[in-house]
Amino acid sequence: MIDSLMAPLYAHSFVSTVWQEYINDAITIAILTIIVLATAKIAHIVLTNVIRKIVKHTKTTWDDRLFESHFFLRLSRFVPALILYLLIPFFFPDDKGLITQAITVYVKRFVIAYMQAMVVYTAAAFLDGLYLFYQKDNAESAKKRPIKGYIQLVKVFLYIIGLILVVTTIVNVSPVGILSGIGAMSAVLMLVFKDSIVGFVSSMQLSANDMVRIGDWIEMPKYNADGDVIDVTLQSVVVQNWDKTISTIPIYALVSDSFRNWRGMTEFGGRRIKRSIYIDMRSVHFLSYEEINILSQIPLIADYMKQKTAEIEKQNKALNIDSDDYVSGRHLTNLGTFRAYAEAYIASLSTIDQDKIHIVRQLQPDANGLPLELYLFTNDIRWIYYENIQSDIFDHLLSIIPIFGLRVFQNPSAADLQMIAHALRSSAS
Repeated sequence: MIDSLMAPLYAHSFVSTVWQEYINDAITIAILTIIVLATAKIAHIVLTNVIRKIVKHTKTTWDDRLFESHFFLRLSRFVPALILYLLIPFFFPDDKGLITQAITVYVKRFVIAYMQAMVVYTAAAFLDGLYLFYQKDNAESAKKRPIKGYIQLVKVFLYIIGLILVVTTIVNVSPVGILSGIGAMSAVLMLVFKDSIVGFVSSMQLSANDMVRIGDWIEMPKYNADGDVIDVTLQSVVVQNWDKTISTIPIYALVSDSFRNWRGMTEFGGRRIKRSIYIDMRSVHFLSYEEINILSQIPLIADYMKQKTAEIEKQNKALNIDSDDYVSGRHLTNLGTFRAYAEAYIASLSTIDQDKIHIVRQLQPDANGLPLELYLFTNDIRWIYYENIQSDIFDHLLSIIPIFGLRVFQNPSAADLQMIAHALRSSAS
């Protein structure tokens, strides 16, 4: 077409035939370039700006996710290449010179290879759109069943296939030969993609057994991980620790090693308090009448004191045991009374889940005294509130212990040692 248009100009010029061909080809290439650039601009406007407005007015959300993943933007890059491929035979017909025909063949190959690459690139964006749709519009399912690893694996295979198609198209060979060669190199490929294969299998196990979800609080000291899971990929689990650092755990480690998942606590609806107060065993004694009268005035254990005193008096009287006989008969102790008070105090708190187990028990005594353990569950699992509830309980119990004639065991401090030394000096003088 360019030859016929330019022929009248060449008729009255001294430009040789060879240069005429060069000029015609240059003009043709310039026209094609302008057409391709104009098509690219129009496709970009239509498939991005126009579609953006359409997407905003639709009720569905899947098209919004495709737009967010740049699916339409990548699709627009396919259009100019397709237009170029269709126009090449029109601007460069088969009756052109051998050199031009050879160049045209290679240009067609590169254009086809580019379109194949864009198809793969657009398909990857489509997968990203599906992932965004699943992640944002099915949040609960996304937490329970992360699919990012599967999406990544499919994209890896897509890119491999795309690379094979692009290379075979450019060099003009059949992809079957390369694929058969890849089959022979399967051992090498398994070595190269070992982590991806192991990660894929591990992610399937994690998903099938529901071991980890996005948002779970997990602990894995081996990898210095203690925080919330923020991402699950094909090869790793990303944890944001409580100090806001990021720990990356190989996904296979969650299958092969042990870790703690606090999700059960969240689903249970209560967070456990398990802490002990160490009692100085030398302060444990039977309650005197005066102490019984004083402790009976405490509202939380008034009924307990009345019932327990009557029960003990009845049993001692039945066995004909004198009330002052602390060896043969039963008597209230300050430790047992304090334990009853602690139980009644816990039962009175609205911050404690009363439907779940809550006990105050003695543990095995050791060199640090007698551990009196509180085992209960708060009804608020939030960290700050949980710590405040726990602190309030122990603040109160530690403050009230002296009323029961008990002492908390504590190793001597420097101040204690100074007081002992001062007392020894005073007695010596």
